[in-house]
Amino acid sequence: MLDDLLERLLSGEGGPAAGQVGLGMLLAEAHNRSRDRMNEALGPLGINVRGFAVLLALPLYGPVSQRDLIARIGIDKSTMFRLIDELEEGGLVSRERAPRDRRAYSIVLTPRGEETLAGARRAAEEVDEHLFGRLTGPERRRLTGLLRRLAEPDSPAS
Repeated sequence: MLDDLLERLLSGEGGPAAGQVGLGMLLAEAHNRSRDRMNEALGPLGINVRGFAVLLALPLYGPVSQRDLIARIGIDKSTMFRLIDELEEGGLVSRERAPRDRRAYSIVLTPRGEETLAGARRAAEEVDEHLFGRLTGPERRRLTGLLRRLAEPDSPAS
């Protein structure tokens, strides 16, 4: 059973590397629970977490190319193309010719996409409260800071 194994590894059973493996499993479990909860809440809106990330990015960066979205969101090229196709089929985004380069297309949020984004934000707030509501404000900020440090690329050796 994963919970038993996880608890045993985190307690130090299993040898010197067990804590490291347990911590990685714990992070993965937290991520999976968060993603699954968000996907469940976003499902009625016709999107998932990745689609939500794209919808969130568009008002921040304005009309933007798929290439720029790939760089900003960190989703691989083939996944991004499929995702934009799905969002476009759902009427949430459109591809429009870029004004400065007629060969390129910009991804633009549609009015339906704006409505979906508003609903997704409300769903995210509910999921946030469910998942993180038991943490105080300072605990949330500390967790965010620690996770940012872990997520940062390794610094070059000095």
